[in-house]
Amino acid sequence: MANENGELPAKIRKSEKERRVTVVLGTQWGDEGKGKVVDMLAVDAELCCRCQGGNNAGHSVHVQDKHYAFHLIPSGVIYPSCKGVIGNGVVIHLPALFDEIEHNNIDGLEERLIISDRAHLVFDFHQQVDGLMESGRGQKSIGTTKKGIGPAYSSKATRNGLRISDLIGDFHKFKEKFQHLVEHYKSMYPDLEVDIKKELELYKKLADKVRPMVRDTVSYLYKSIQDNKRILVECAQSTILDIDFGLYPYVTSSNCSVGGVITGLGIPPHVIGEVYGVIKAYLTRVGSGGFPTELKDEKGQLLQKRGAEFGVTTGRPRRCGWLDLAMLKYSNMINGFTGLAVTKLDILDVFDEIKIGVAYKLNGQVIDTFPASDDDLQQVEVEYKTLPGWKVSTEDARKFSDLPTNAQNYINTIKDFLGVPVKWVGVGRDRSSIIAIP
Repeated sequence: MANENGELPAKIRKSEKERRVTVVLGTQWGDEGKGKVVDMLAVDAELCCRCQGGNNAGHSVHVQDKHYAFHLIPSGVIYPSCKGVIGNGVVIHLPALFDEIEHNNIDGLEERLIISDRAHLVFDFHQQVDGLMESGRGQKSIGTTKKGIGPAYSSKATRNGLRISDLIGDFHKFKEKFQHLVEHYKSMYPDLEVDIKKELELYKKLADKVRPMVRDTVSYLYKSIQDNKRILVECAQSTILDIDFGLYPYVTSSNCSVGGVITGLGIPPHVIGEVYGVIKAYLTRVGSGGFPTELKDEKGQLLQKRGAEFGVTTGRPRRCGWLDLAMLKYSNMINGFTGLAVTKLDILDVFDEIKIGVAYKLNGQVIDTFPASDDDLQQVEVEYKTLPGWKVSTEDARKFSDLPTNAQNYINTIKDFLGVPVKWVGVGRDRSSIIAIP
């Protein structure tokens, strides 16, 4: 009960304060190195959750001589004490999920993986449709991974999609719904090839395989929060790929900003505590669309080579450019970051000088936000701040004071511009190559 001033008793206040969910979000166009940050934080986590997206993105984690590539599985599960939760907001291609389980070969993973019964399924024909839609766009292609994610979310929105609960329920009803869904897509794409009998045989086996992992994750997470479990959420893709706030239509099909955590897991907003934004020390993107700070010269090629900028999921080369603080300011408006992690600082070690985009001009006027229209983004002029490089390796730095003064200034410029503390700086691939800033 609250007192006359409307305050809760200290015991209740403390309990509420302790029940906090930590979120790790991308701030740019994805590929910022979120997996490494999640790996670092997951040491103390009891649950690591995915809330949106599908196997159209990848997180890489390097542990000594082992390399893990995650697409659907929450990357915190490499720790035996951590359970993985795939929430209702994720769309799941079950064959890919089981391939991923087998490929990563993590002890006891299937016993520690929990999948929402409300999560929607991605089928092979969704992937075919994805490819057909992309090829039909011609020169206006959006760079989809063709993993069927968009069509699966479309099925969800048009209310003819199939969920995990359908699959593990009455299989006769699942069969009818599956046939109806195939017919729906065939009416739009007559050349679509679907071996319905073969698919249903496969999914009958997959139903038995996935059933032990399926839970009502809403009640499971509610109880975990009440029990003060340490919960970590890793979001896929990134804010500028968010379907509402990203550079539409060059976006993914889900909400990969902080709101997607709430809807994709079914948790209340007040339990979210720290929201950590992950920033690559420069900027990359795949696919088409505007990229104001892109470097189409030897400097861009050097960033691509030094940063090994090729997609985990597709292998596609990433476009590279200078850091864009105007974009990050917009990202922070949406997510309200409480702390930042800056990754891949070491990739900048070889540059004599480094530019940072600090503002956009459109039609000669400074604009105070990120444009909604790609046409506008293509037209913006970038105002840059030029900083001196440091020209020495940062790979062995383990304290902020170990960094060259110019590298410290680079990090401080980011912090000061955004008004958000930088908590970590990444200077290499290994899990030990990260600097914690008190």
